[in-house]
Amino acid sequence: MELPVRGPATSEWKTRYLIETKSVSYRRPADGGGELDWACRWWWGRAGSKPILRDVSCRYLPGEITAVVGPSGAGKTTLLSILAGMVPLRRVSGEVLVNGRPMDAALFRRVSGYVPQEDSLLPQLTVEESLLYSAYLRLGGAAAADRARELLRQLGLDHVAGCRVGSGISGGERRRVSIGVELVHRPGAILLDEPTSGLDSASAVQIISLLRAMARAESKAVVVTVHQPGFRILELIDQVVILVAGEVRHRGPLELLERRLKEAGHRIPNQVNALEYAMENDLPQWALLPVEESTSEELEEEDDPRGQLVNTNGHLREVLVLGGRLAATVRRSNQLFATKIVQSLAAGLGLGSVFMRADDLQARVGFFAFSLTFLLSSTTEALPVFLRERKIVARETSRGAYRVSSYALANAAVYLPLLLAAALLYAAPVYWLVGLRRELDGFLFFALVVWLAMAAANSLLSCVAALAPSFVVGSSAAAGLLGCFFLFSGYFIAKESIPRQWIFVHYLSLFKYPFEAFLINEYGGEGGRRMCLQREGGACVVDGEMFLGREGLEGARRWTRAGVMAGFVAGYRVLAFAVLWLRCRKTV
Repeated sequence: MELPVRGPATSEWKTRYLIETKSVSYRRPADGGGELDWACRWWWGRAGSKPILRDVSCRYLPGEITAVVGPSGAGKTTLLSILAGMVPLRRVSGEVLVNGRPMDAALFRRVSGYVPQEDSLLPQLTVEESLLYSAYLRLGGAAAADRARELLRQLGLDHVAGCRVGSGISGGERRRVSIGVELVHRPGAILLDEPTSGLDSASAVQIISLLRAMARAESKAVVVTVHQPGFRILELIDQVVILVAGEVRHRGPLELLERRLKEAGHRIPNQVNALEYAMENDLPQWALLPVEESTSEELEEEDDPRGQLVNTNGHLREVLVLGGRLAATVRRSNQLFATKIVQSLAAGLGLGSVFMRADDLQARVGFFAFSLTFLLSSTTEALPVFLRERKIVARETSRGAYRVSSYALANAAVYLPLLLAAALLYAAPVYWLVGLRRELDGFLFFALVVWLAMAAANSLLSCVAALAPSFVVGSSAAAGLLGCFFLFSGYFIAKESIPRQWIFVHYLSLFKYPFEAFLINEYGGEGGRRMCLQREGGACVVDGEMFLGREGLEGARRWTRAGVMAGFVAGYRVLAFAVLWLRCRKTV
């Protein structure tokens, strides 16, 4: 299917943006720029920093498409990130201007669109849902659905509207979805990093044709980075900026580059375009034309109402939209939904059959310990999803789509009910098969503790995911923490035998409180006093109350343990929100 190359006849927003860089230079540490860079910025500027951009001066005009080209490592992506407001301007020397005034990065991120080279899409959503949820967050109201349908037609995605982003569509179509997500709010400028990377020549030309049509019809400033464009793409480019080792070697139309090459005595082969020839021959920096002064008076219009640090939706609306999106993602993720449900039911039936006839004290206590080991360690399957979401949340919140707090609330609103369903599916068969206290309140409390244990582990995992730079580090950290919680819970090593320097882990253990709650629920109260656990000579020598006293739980209340576990759930989620909020702020 041919991609439409005509943009809409009119633009809803009148504001146009002229972007300029004047003598921009940028350095970053040799080891910086990775996932851990946000946590060690205090080292910025010390030994080991290296220049990425040197004295870059360029203009990017509304209604035109500008291509920043150059070899790998030339600084193209860094320059584009600076233009998009994704790099803190305090770390940049020189000036970055929008319509003749210093860029307000937070404001400009809201009125512009930025498409990184790596797609940041949720693979479980359909093409239409990806555009629709983005429109709900960036526009709100009834206009969102209309805008999503308009973009489906404009981007030529009608025929794959119901296909999931992660499967069933081509690379070019997925790239168009990424562009569409950044176009829903009708940005006055759009910046794209390698939009043609990994695409066949026909798809690459279609993408650039679409961007050119939008630049013309809506007077957008469009800036793209391209590694080495071919003839057909160059015909669609208005201005070319050549970067080599962070320096501008040429800026202006391709015809100007060709004329300069000929004037310098170079003979360009017929089968090679002027840009390829210039890049392959490592030409010196020519005498560049001076950057013209801003014509901001020609561009001044009414202030763009989107250019204000006010969120489109209220907190509740954001939570509802994000909750709907996350629920769809979880429901379609087999490892999170179907597998979790089947795993819980199978584990309940399996453990129930194993411990069905094991009614002695040692076996019953072992059942409680093994149950918690299973419940706490079976939540790590959500870590890859948390890590993928973190990247998307950082990008979307930096563009003003929603608040980090709204995501944290939506995450809890989706995962906690899912874990409650899993807890009931586990508790219902195992409680009655094992033959625990045959009282309804005992079963309900047992199910509550199972849910709180699973929720606490899930909350801990969300906190680890907010901190960890990768899946390997995150899974190792989660396994290490759970291992410590098991070891110092008091089950394997008595509290009195734990070294003083490690006693704090005992009180932070996610294993300790649900384990004690299980024991108190089973052996406490009036029922425990009537329960004989050990007989000698026909006389009861150990009842439930005596056993709890031996375990240091005499007079302990089960609801106190449940309250502590609820505190862990809330505490870890608040901590995860705080870390994610700081991380999103440090991203830009």
